[in-house]
Amino acid sequence: MRNVLQLIDSFDQGGSERQAVQLTRLLHESGNYKVHVACLNDRGVLKPDLEQIGYRQIPEFPLTSFFNANTARQIQRFAALLKSLKIDVLHTHDFYTNIFGMTAGALAGVPARIASRRESSKRASHKRLVERGAYRLARAVIANCESVRTQLIAEGVPPDKIVTVYNGLNVERFSPRSDFNREKALVNFRIPASPSFRFVGIVANLRPVKDHQTFLRAMQLVQKQVPEAAFLIAGEGELLGALTDLSKELGIADRTFFLGQCRTTEDVLALSEVCVLSSVSEGFSNSILEYMAAGRPVVVTDVGGAREVVNDETGYLVPAGDYEAMAKHVTSLLRDPNRARRMGEKARDLVADRFSSARQLEQVESLYRKLLDAS
Repeated sequence: MRNVLQLIDSFDQGGSERQAVQLTRLLHESGNYKVHVACLNDRGVLKPDLEQIGYRQIPEFPLTSFFNANTARQIQRFAALLKSLKIDVLHTHDFYTNIFGMTAGALAGVPARIASRRESSKRASHKRLVERGAYRLARAVIANCESVRTQLIAEGVPPDKIVTVYNGLNVERFSPRSDFNREKALVNFRIPASPSFRFVGIVANLRPVKDHQTFLRAMQLVQKQVPEAAFLIAGEGELLGALTDLSKELGIADRTFFLGQCRTTEDVLALSEVCVLSSVSEGFSNSILEYMAAGRPVVVTDVGGAREVVNDETGYLVPAGDYEAMAKHVTSLLRDPNRARRMGEKARDLVADRFSSARQLEQVESLYRKLLDAS
């Protein structure tokens, strides 16, 4: 049986980390490869997901900078591990693991080396230069949407080296549940059990790139048109204080609920009638897939790969920063629940057909086989 190693940055609850942990579990359960895991930082709420399937001692290779003696030592350590485990496929998932992993993988002579690009945000030119070096050492580069693939080609990565593999989702986890208890969910989230609230939800960590300011400004306009509207914000981050203050300035603090780090995202979506993403930059958003899998119509900014999944039958695309357009579409959906429900049903069908975790696993294993046959 061939040996595969997944190199993960950390086990924090970010999109790249969640996808890497999910793929590790899927590969482990498929039984087609012997799957190993290593990380740069042995921390985060996702680690128990791997511990539950037997990964209790995960080798760690901590970095403080790419430009010091420690990095050279850690690369040598990792290359030695790859040799000792006789790794056939090394798969990395983000900027830092690409650079670290592809360097060590080349030193160790790993035959199938796969890097990944999962975001479309611009990095400093010197960082992109270093990453392009990592891509040259890779046998393949996975892009998680066509938008990211186009960006990679523009940066000089050969098109025949790039493979598009969309994010995968366990659709059943987010499926509408007949046994959902709204009152219990409200209590768990410490939300007043007001039956008149009609929730609009956003699932995104509180970081500048997610642009919650636009979301809040849009929701102020929504609330003026739909007085019973209330707003759920699931995520944590450094902007919590500033966003809380903004909700007060806008006069919607009494109906804006900051839920913090949330491991029951499906309950947030079950409460929400409409789901929103206000990012100014994305690769291919996990949140959009989760919204749609839950059967919710979406109003999202037209960035990254959003238009590759959202169409006129499943939701609305708006320009980044355009809170008035965002508010207009959210309001229209709240005012027409039947149309919102129909759009949500089509959204769920689309995700189940094109973006399931089973489809993602099939594509990744096909890539592994192709690279191993070529080697």
